[in-house]
Amino acid sequence: METADLLKVLYIVAIVAEAMTAALAAGRREMDWVGVCLLGSVTALGGGSVRDVLLGRHPLSWVQHPEYLLITCGAALATIMVARYMRHLRHVFLFLDAVGLVVFTVIGCNVAMSLDMPVVVVIAAGMITGCVGGVLRDVLCADVPLLFRAELYGTVSIVTGGLYMAGKALDLPHDPLTIGVMALGLGMRMLALRFGWRMPKFVYTETIH
Repeated sequence: METADLLKVLYIVAIVAEAMTAALAAGRREMDWVGVCLLGSVTALGGGSVRDVLLGRHPLSWVQHPEYLLITCGAALATIMVARYMRHLRHVFLFLDAVGLVVFTVIGCNVAMSLDMPVVVVIAAGMITGCVGGVLRDVLCADVPLLFRAELYGTVSIVTGGLYMAGKALDLPHDPLTIGVMALGLGMRMLALRFGWRMPKFVYTETIH
């Protein structure tokens, strides 16, 4: 299988997983079915949409490929039917979320590179694609976004994008580079989950008079 085809397959798997985990978040807040679909689609497709808006890239990915919207809505609604079994699949969804993070990051970098953006913008576009969908989900659910907590999430995306761009600068073969970078990013995220690796926190408690 070509790397481009692999990325597309992993992208579909990732948006399905993101939509399903978002649907669970909607269920915990007793949203109706419209809310479930909306939250699932925003989480799965929001990062790419924000990236495209910021980069002036049109049409948006889900407008160009409306089947993505159908897939995410379908996955979110399917979650309602199987929600009682989802707790047994927690580790599977954590793994798929990590896969989605690195896949979205690489895809975001490729989109920015196709527009001849500077390296720093390319890496930022990768992080936006990988993380902003989750930020939108958490904001809509009135939670502190995972990206802004101490977990290694945004950091994994930045490292993945940075390594990808470094490999591009060194003119490494595209397919091995893409697979290798995604594997490293995935490994970093899973190790962070396993061992509780976190970024330092900024804690400020002094009262200003």
